[in-house]
Amino acid sequence: MKNWQVYILRCGDGTLYTGITNDLEQRLKAHNEKRGARYTRSRLPVTLIYQEEADSRSQASRREIAIKKLPRHKKLELIAD
Repeated sequence: MKNWQVYILRCGDGTLYTGITNDLEQRLKAHNEKRGARYTRSRLPVTLIYQEEADSRSQASRREIAIKKLPRHKKLELIAD
């Protein structure tokens, strides 16, 4: 069983996208093939800039929500650490 991941992508327009997956390689490929989230489809290419593991889908979802609530400068601090 694969672990869940919380990830942040830098989109082609410089914006950040946060998501979760249990197959990061496949999910990144899907984003770049316009099969990912609607948000990223018009902002290609996307680049993985941050990831962290979670023990479960629910833990990953809670962490995703927490990251999405952060202002951009706090997300960039998280990425830099």
